[in-house]
Amino acid sequence: MTELFKSCQPSLMGRDDFVQTFADIYEHSAWVAEQVYDQGLTPEHDQIDGLHQAMAKVLLEASQDKQLALINAHPDLAGRAAIRGELTAASTSEQAGAGIHECTAEEFARFTELNGAYKAKFGFPFIMAVKGSNRHQILAAFEERIHHSPEQEFARALAEINKIALFRLQTL
Repeated sequence: MTELFKSCQPSLMGRDDFVQTFADIYEHSAWVAEQVYDQGLTPEHDQIDGLHQAMAKVLLEASQDKQLALINAHPDLAGRAAIRGELTAASTSEQAGAGIHECTAEEFARFTELNGAYKAKFGFPFIMAVKGSNRHQILAAFEERIHHSPEQEFARALAEINKIALFRLQTL
């Protein structure tokens, strides 16, 4: 259990506090936290897994347009936003933890090439929950997944986003 979940009970929080606390679990998408709160919180939401399940369900039941907007809210891995220091604190930490900031010039060029090709094919950025992975594993996943169908990758992006959300809840 994280420090946050030891010191507070989401089911007892007011809407503003809940949304403020959990708004960034899903990248630039406070609507997930708002909908979870609006659906009603119970003591099961005071546990990381219970809250994560509720948040994941909201994402998976959202319209495809809302899902796509959330996917597009994610930065490219080793992309321009990372170089310019424009990532959220969570994204910066996640990418640094995977060693993306240590890319060689060749690896960075490959990330840039794959990011462009992936976006051209699928219309959204490559999403991967990078915690526990290194830049070599991420590049290998990129190389594999770029051959998937758009439907496969859309579903995979949502699954990866839900993994990212769980990791973020676990680090609160």
